[in-house]
Amino acid sequence: MAGTMKHSEDEIISDINVTPFVDVALVLLIIFMVTATYIIAQSIPVDLPKAATGEEVVATFAVTLTADGQTYLDGERIDESGLRKKIGLARARSADVRVIIAADASVVHGKVVRVIDLVRQEGVSKFAINIDSEDQRAATDEPAK
Repeated sequence: MAGTMKHSEDEIISDINVTPFVDVALVLLIIFMVTATYIIAQSIPVDLPKAATGEEVVATFAVTLTADGQTYLDGERIDESGLRKKIGLARARSADVRVIIAADASVVHGKVVRVIDLVRQEGVSKFAINIDSEDQRAATDEPAK
């Protein structure tokens, strides 16, 4: 065969066989691509309001309020009584329950306040409102009116 090296029986073969490495890398790449597609497909489209300040929050639950008035808990559609029940069960297991609320910019303020009130009634005092960070440089570059 052209391009093959001939070794005598007394010589040590020092060539590295990269075929198993390439096989494993390709399998991992395929798993990553399938998983990423699955995660993106389950997201709920929400136009979050913009704000200049915000920080990362670790949450136990993610409540999402969509523009069409639907409520989701961790990506699953839920009503108010179901939301109370799940938060109450989590509170019974652990005192450190955190909720992050993501509401579409067009959602009525009263609906967001209702969810905050419901969360607080269930004994959760650690909650946050999800936002999209706006570029602070763009905000400071605009001329003052």
